[in-house]
Amino acid sequence: MSKKSNFDLQSTLIMTEQQHLEVLSDIKRMMERSSRYMSLSGLSGVFAGAVSLIAAGIAYYWLHDYYTQWNTSGRFDPAAFDLLRIRLIVLAVTVMGLAFAGGTYFTWKKAKFNKLPVWDATSRKVFINGLIPMAAGGAFIAGLLYNNLEVMVAPSCLVFYGLALVNASKYTLTDIRYLGIAEIGLGILNVFFLRKGLYFWAIGFGIMHILYGVIMWWKYEKGAAKEE
Repeated sequence: MSKKSNFDLQSTLIMTEQQHLEVLSDIKRMMERSSRYMSLSGLSGVFAGAVSLIAAGIAYYWLHDYYTQWNTSGRFDPAAFDLLRIRLIVLAVTVMGLAFAGGTYFTWKKAKFNKLPVWDATSRKVFINGLIPMAAGGAFIAGLLYNNLEVMVAPSCLVFYGLALVNASKYTLTDIRYLGIAEIGLGILNVFFLRKGLYFWAIGFGIMHILYGVIMWWKYEKGAAKEE
């Protein structure tokens, strides 16, 4: 066999191997798309972070006003404390609702652009795996409030939310896992500085969400935004 024939045969084999690798890569990407929810939007993180920072500012104003009145009067007012407690709970629930609504909107928008379903078997797995730690956290925090352990609410929110992200990350982008680990670490650190819960809450749900959202948008959505 001539050298040219050997060269042609080797080239054909190399091309065949490259084609096989490309096919395997395509199959891998298809399997990943089918097993992982890819429509989470970084803008939802930015929105949730901005709402959380605004809420933290409102809560700080309420707390400052309450403690100023307490120091002025020199006595504990149960009615004022109960009112503050209710207002903070309503504020937290409102923030959660707004963050969920914003997340749903931006996720729907990204899924529509990529022509992917918003609600399918994979998204249900993400929802259920995230919901379990969140529901457990909600029950745990209700118990803390019942026993007047308000100082533990902020770290508990961060830890259980982080666990929810880590648990849900098995079925979506791995970046979520890193955010969850950071939230857990921040919540544990907050336990050692209990009277600073509002600051940790603002960092975890505000600043970290915005940073995560910007990174996610830069990595996965920047190119798509230019095409719109």
